[in-house]
Amino acid sequence: MSTDTEHVDDGAETSPSFLQTWADWYHIPIIGVVMLFMFWVRTQAYGRFVTEDGTPALGGIDSWYHWRTIEWTAENYPNTMPYEIWTGFPTGNYVGQFGTLFDQLIVTVAMIVGLGDPSTSTLYSVALLTVPAMAALVAIPVFYMGRRLGGTVGGLVSVVVLALAPGSFLYRTTVGQLQHHVAEVLFMAIAVLSMMVALRVAEREQPIYELVVDKDWETLRQPAIYSVLAGLALTLYIWVWPSGVVLIGIFGVFFAVQLCLDYVRGVSPDHVAFVGATSLGVTTLTTLLLLEEPGTSVTSFGYLQPGTALLVAVGSLFMAWLAREWNDRGIDRRYYPAAIAGLIVAALGLMWLVLPEFYNTLVGNLTGRLLPLNPDAGTLTISEAQPPEDFASHVFDEFGAAFYTMLAGIALLVARPLFGREYRAEYTLILVWSAFLISMAATQLRFAYYLVLAVAVVNAVFVADVVRIFDLDIRGGIDSLRQIETYQIIVLVLVVLLLFAPLLPPIAADTDTAWNRSENVGPHNEAMVWEESNHWLAENTPEPGDWGGADNASELEYYGTYEYPEGADYDYPEGAYGVMSWWDYGHLITTQGERIPHSNPFQQNARSSSAFLTAESEQRGELVLDAIAAGESPRGTDVHTNEDLKAMAEGASHEEMRYVMIDHAMAGGKFPAITQWTGPDYTHYMTPDDYQPGQPIAADELAETFGEVPYYDTMLSQLYFDDAAGMEHYRVVHENEEAGPAIFASYAQVYTADAFPQQTAQQLESWGYEDGDVLYVNEGEPAPPGEGQLAVQINQRVNQQQLFQLEQGPTTELFDARSAATVKTFERVEGATLTGTVADEGDLLESNDTVTATVELETNADRTFNYTQEADLAEDGSFELTVPYATNDELGVEDGYTNSSVEAVGDYTLTVGEPGEQGYEAQTAVPESDVIEGEAIDDIEFERVELEETDEQTDDTTADDGTAAENMDDQDAATDDGTAANDTAEN
Repeated sequence: MSTDTEHVDDGAETSPSFLQTWADWYHIPIIGVVMLFMFWVRTQAYGRFVTEDGTPALGGIDSWYHWRTIEWTAENYPNTMPYEIWTGFPTGNYVGQFGTLFDQLIVTVAMIVGLGDPSTSTLYSVALLTVPAMAALVAIPVFYMGRRLGGTVGGLVSVVVLALAPGSFLYRTTVGQLQHHVAEVLFMAIAVLSMMVALRVAEREQPIYELVVDKDWETLRQPAIYSVLAGLALTLYIWVWPSGVVLIGIFGVFFAVQLCLDYVRGVSPDHVAFVGATSLGVTTLTTLLLLEEPGTSVTSFGYLQPGTALLVAVGSLFMAWLAREWNDRGIDRRYYPAAIAGLIVAALGLMWLVLPEFYNTLVGNLTGRLLPLNPDAGTLTISEAQPPEDFASHVFDEFGAAFYTMLAGIALLVARPLFGREYRAEYTLILVWSAFLISMAATQLRFAYYLVLAVAVVNAVFVADVVRIFDLDIRGGIDSLRQIETYQIIVLVLVVLLLFAPLLPPIAADTDTAWNRSENVGPHNEAMVWEESNHWLAENTPEPGDWGGADNASELEYYGTYEYPEGADYDYPEGAYGVMSWWDYGHLITTQGERIPHSNPFQQNARSSSAFLTAESEQRGELVLDAIAAGESPRGTDVHTNEDLKAMAEGASHEEMRYVMIDHAMAGGKFPAITQWTGPDYTHYMTPDDYQPGQPIAADELAETFGEVPYYDTMLSQLYFDDAAGMEHYRVVHENEEAGPAIFASYAQVYTADAFPQQTAQQLESWGYEDGDVLYVNEGEPAPPGEGQLAVQINQRVNQQQLFQLEQGPTTELFDARSAATVKTFERVEGATLTGTVADEGDLLESNDTVTATVELETNADRTFNYTQEADLAEDGSFELTVPYATNDELGVEDGYTNSSVEAVGDYTLTVGEPGEQGYEAQTAVPESDVIEGEAIDDIEFERVELEETDEQTDDTTADDGTAAENMDDQDAATDDGTAANDTAEN
């Protein structure tokens, strides 16, 4: 009995100690569990990104370029890439937001794991896992930010909201998303937390100007230390992402607002100004150390970052000084904010006059990134950079109801002074920061991954104030829990349901939860489709610098170091060449193909790429490429005529595009985005020259009328769909065979006049329509001629099922369907010139006769097609025509040329006359060397023969019955949305 009593007494003595310890530290194991959950959720799909052959399989286009910079950094550790010559041909490019602290951290971890010499597989595994690990680490600063606003319980609520959010932050931090977004979120959270702490310390220690003059370092020590740490944290954030200068701007707005509030409230602004001047002063000095590129580009480590930090630091000091002057002159405090606003406007006006480039960068990023005011056309061709169509639906999909409880938390934070509660400067910081993050998310879809921080952190305020208002003591022990009233339990349950139920089953659909969305991620589909073609490019084309046997590849090492060139243009050696494609695929060409693209997801050279792809003749396409070689940036016909391009091309150098790569998306859904960079606009390419919008037309005239739209004359269409038929300087050398062909359909939603009710029919008759006329209408409603919206859809990528549905649609007129390989690669050559004279021995020739040269070709995908070229006969029977395909493959990579995967089945056949009648025919071989060097094959001899009458050759890529081939891969079945697909070109 005494033992029992003694046991009970011992327990009574130790229990309070244990409970107290648990009360002080219970949040630590909870945070640890949440972090493990976040890491596990994001690594579920790890196996999908590890291939059997060891080649990378990543989750986004920008991920591939980070893999490039990570490999480069591992080869040159601890240096990062100073200048990149393996993109942006023929100038190279400074790649400021790649090869930053994010990449260095990954390589440093790999160096530790690999004992100083990590293998490629080790480097890749570390790169894959570092992103989910960084995402889990975000929970730590988020907890402490939430704790500062709502206590320990509020901090834990913040962490759980962060962990369960199923939107952009989750998607961009899963395994395979090798992008700097996760590091941006982590280091932004650290920077904001550091500034919160520095502000609180300054409010407590109250540093003022006199203490600085008196050198009272004992009093200033803590505010100075924490302010310096805040400045260093801000620098780390900018080191991860040069465009992080946006946070400097947010801090600048905060200091302007808070200093005005303090002064109006009768509080010395010196305390906050001390933090602003010290922290941003440190950022000014440390970002100067990062300076790499002169200029004010937001994506480069240049003058913009230290310049804006200096403005905020000096501005903080100026506002504190002005407040003292305001006091000395006895001016009403209420006018102080208006004076500051006027001075800011005046400063911007002065900047516009004196530093226009700096001003344009600041204002451009304010309207294009921070506020939904004026996004440029280039930004709008990036799907992730477009504003959300429905912001309410967007934020609910991202955060559930947590976004709206965050708004309630913001309101409660603003209302604190109204109820006599303490209000601290860090609260203003959170309010300003949250407002900007909301605006950024409303401006560009991608910035929702930033908004998750504000949603998580500010919900700590909401929960803490609900707990306070309803007097819920949920951590006061058993006795406190016993005293909770029923209504308090109901309130607590409602708060939990409101915050977390939309993020959890069964209210959230299974596919909408964090773990389900992360489980379903996989490698980027376009990257996997392009892999075959890019690997072919790497193995079957000469290394850059070796073209034509120049033997200069050693000057262009893939992991070499190249300093920033004078004049911003790298001087490539003889034998270097570029690859023309759309900018979405530049990083893939660099990393998978180890060749140099002209344009890239930095949107470098997007305009000139558009000018080439939309050129409506081979002649103009050649002029565009010559202008590029001359260092110019050609545009569309509405800006540069052919004569303009000829003048621009006069200084053309040896730096030329040798290859062109086109895929199904460029030919279909991305073509509208391609046209946005040059004129004329998309509707020009999809409307016949002689067609007036709203003009009635019969259904059986669709194919004839809309089969000749300008789109089919573009370089993109002539190459991709026609295999360069009739072209002199381009030939297909490879096509993707693994992914299967893509299907394209041209169709129109049509209605006949007699299909409408009688009243409508009478209206149509008054407009001049007759029964049987086809009306092009908008949303099913007829419109007068000239006002109806043209509903023809040209080259929309579809799958076989969608094609069948189009054919069966009662209001759908399908007038063209074709299929083509998912990726085709073309080579630009001089072309061999065939010349000769046809001696007319029997008066068989007419004055307008032509000579037709045809050769049958077979691709690596076992597809055969005919290349045909024609030329008019002169009066004496002579002719001259140029062909790009050779009939042998005598030259290859070892000679500095291409190992083409498209070969001629036989020699060229040249014919003059009509099939089935008497005419002339000749056979000739065309050596590869003649095609490459532009040599002439002279004196081709013709014989008089009976020309065979054959069926018209039909290319396997085009179906002649209005339907397309059925071997369409399921993975390519989705229809493109017409926007470019780069998730961090972030310029």
